Amino acid sequence: MLFNSINFFIFLPIVFLLYWFVTNKKLVFQNGLLLVSSFFFYACWDWRFLFLLMFSILLDYITGIKMGDAKSKPEKKFWFWLSIIVNVGFLGVFKYYNFFAESLAESLSAIGLQTNFWTLKVILPVGISFYTFHGLSYVIDIYYDRIKPEKNFIDYAVFVSFFPLLVAGPIERATHLLPQIKKERKFDYNQAVVGLRQILWGLFKKVVIADSCAHFANMFFDDPTQYSGSALVLGALFFTFQIYGDFSGYSDIALGTAKLFGIDLLRNFAFPYFSRDIAEFWRRWHISLSSWFKDYLYIPLGGSKGGLWMKVRNTFIIFLVSGFWHGANWTFIVWGLLNAIYIMPSIIFNTNRNNIEIVAKGKLFPTFSELFSIVITFGLTVIAWIFFRAKSVSDALLYLKGIFSTSLFKVPVFIGRTDAIVTIILVLFFLVMEWRWREQQFALETIGINWKRPLRWAFYSGLICLILMYMHTEETPFIYFQF
Repeated sequence: MLFNSINFFIFLPIVFLLYWFVTNKKLVFQNGLLLVSSFFFYACWDWRFLFLLMFSILLDYITGIKMGDAKSKPEKKFWFWLSIIVNVGFLGVFKYYNFFAESLAESLSAIGLQTNFWTLKVILPVGISFYTFHGLSYVIDIYYDRIKPEKNFIDYAVFVSFFPLLVAGPIERATHLLPQIKKERKFDYNQAVVGLRQILWGLFKKVVIADSCAHFANMFFDDPTQYSGSALVLGALFFTFQIYGDFSGYSDIALGTAKLFGIDLLRNFAFPYFSRDIAEFWRRWHISLSSWFKDYLYIPLGGSKGGLWMKVRNTFIIFLVSGFWHGANWTFIVWGLLNAIYIMPSIIFNTNRNNIEIVAKGKLFPTFSELFSIVITFGLTVIAWIFFRAKSVSDALLYLKGIFSTSLFKVPVFIGRTDAIVTIILVLFFLVMEWRWREQQFALETIGINWKRPLRWAFYSGLICLILMYMHTEETPFIYFQF
């Protein structure tokens, strides 16, 4: 079930009404409803993989209790590694086995050894990377005595499978989400209104911005040899806004939906395209994943305590693992490597914490220096996204070769230029909105609050009309469902 589908807009009000008007007398009934609704939500994609999700939940629930009850360190370590190995094993089989098998076969073939490795013909379970990381963080926190094991199975199962975050995050922590699940919740009208605004803005990002940009990004990336360098630049820019609108749009809908049920999820995006360096970009892009890798990989590896060499080594490891987390393809690994190279000057010269506050805070316009830094950072990000989007590294290099050619300075010619111009205008409107309200949690958080009601509702109605105009008759999946 997709957030941008008719099914979801039937499902959500039903669950909302049952949650606040039928099960609101007891917390156990509310959480039970959330669990059943979350399983149903996931089963609508493919009911067979629901059993994999349930097994993952049961595994970490049991190993968590076993670690808490362990009488010795070796016993605790046994249950810890059992959970880690099984979780990572499932992720490896479904997501990475074919990649390793095919890569090994190609490497052996290059030195004259012909092999025929068996590969799996299975669908990647949607959301497996996200709910696996939920469980991993939970068992790791128990192992290091940061939290106590959760004894209530329903509460723990809701933590892992809560439907707004189930298939594409944000990646939650037990320390943040479990206390909210265990606490009695009262309906908060103001919180619900903010949630509806966030859902509306997320839908605008996905349907109007991302899906419109996707049409042209696909056209240019599918056959880059047919277009001029200037057209390919447009294609790269279209994909840059497609992936941001798509993924941050999903996150906004997830956070807004959670607010309707009295739950606050971790923020996942903080206007990343206004970053002044790559370090700031990664503090603002997919925040829950970046912080997960920092806490559960970077710091255990030694963080930055061992001097410059350790900082450099650990940074490369983090970005390579992050790239590999996104998918079993060399393009993602190159994308991670590029970002590691980009961030190296900040690491080497210890300037990675220079830009903590939002750019031009309290001002309407940035300084020339800030604007220059934003443009350079954005340009580097666009180049990295080319590898992320391309089907192979060779395709990405072919795309870049097409950009940096003499045709770069030609007027772009392609089918659908009028529609592309309209899309560019919509993207510019989107950027203005994001810039103007960049100090908020999301662009629509406070806009219109002090306007007169007719004007406020006219603005919201305009956004709704745009969403309905650009809504596809067929469902368009979110990009991060494949990760």
